[in-house]
Amino acid sequence: MKCTPAKSKTAQEANGVVGYLQHHFVEQLDELSRVFGASKHFEAISWGRDGGKHGGGVRYVSTDDTLFNRASVNVSQVHYDDDKSKRLGSATAISTIIHPLHPYAPSVHMHISWTEMRDGKGYWRVMADLNPAIEDEEALNRFNVVLKEAASDYFDEGTAQGERYFNIPALGRHRGVSHFYLEDFNSGNAEADMAFVKRFGEMMINVYCTILFEVLENVTEPTEKEMQEQLAYHTLYLFQVLTLDRGTTSGLLVHDQNDVGILGSIPRYVSKLLLASWKVLVQAPQDKLVDALLAALGEGDTVLVDESSKQRLANAVREHYKTYPEAISLQASGNIVPPTVDNHK
Repeated sequence: MKCTPAKSKTAQEANGVVGYLQHHFVEQLDELSRVFGASKHFEAISWGRDGGKHGGGVRYVSTDDTLFNRASVNVSQVHYDDDKSKRLGSATAISTIIHPLHPYAPSVHMHISWTEMRDGKGYWRVMADLNPAIEDEEALNRFNVVLKEAASDYFDEGTAQGERYFNIPALGRHRGVSHFYLEDFNSGNAEADMAFVKRFGEMMINVYCTILFEVLENVTEPTEKEMQEQLAYHTLYLFQVLTLDRGTTSGLLVHDQNDVGILGSIPRYVSKLLLASWKVLVQAPQDKLVDALLAALGEGDTVLVDESSKQRLANAVREHYKTYPEAISLQASGNIVPPTVDNHK
């Protein structure tokens, strides 16, 4: 599908950066599949906003079920160059989540995006977090050493925001073990910021793939207990993404043209029984949202989250916030709450 690019020079340059990071990551993941899996390449799937008139994107998804539970590397650029009623000029992003199949191989999430308003002002969002189902201190230390180097002067600010953003108040814990999140980032030096986000993304991709390679070289057949630990973590991941994550909610509320892509981070299987047990812990009206998510997942306890399930989950989230718009205030934030949803209207 042919998608019209944004006219802004900065947005075009940002698109070049996230496109490079996507290619770099997919290339390394394909190599991991060649060495440890079924040697299957990630598959490119394109989508267009309003048929491509207002941009769109391409996501690369794993086809190697012997290595990945679910994996997606998404790049998109949406713009409103022809619609002066919009406050938003363009939004350009890479958003990726990798869930390996083996419970000792950690998941990773990364998001880098450039949001530009119609008046030319803009900001970056920069996120990276390590998400193991079973914690590994050596892998965590390796990740954090590189994170500190990549983040440089912004390490303290980013980790402080990340600790807030990925906290799950209802459960008294975090999603993941290492968290970095810079919101509303703009130093005033556009060239330096562009170089920073590119280097940050490249370094975090490299260290994650190194960790994954080393883990997969040494793993043995997982036990049933270890697989259950992973299932519990994957259920936690779904819970955090669909009840707390502002980026996911914003994307679903803005439009319904890429629901499967937006929910590409959801693991393949989750436990409805565990998810249901958390309903009594959330603040109203999020208990209603948990009910809606449970209904969308269908029958059974350990359930497959396929494309039809994702569509039902997306609709459940949209309907919940249309009914309870005030519940947006219960979602996660860093130092500030970006006007993302309003900007896209």
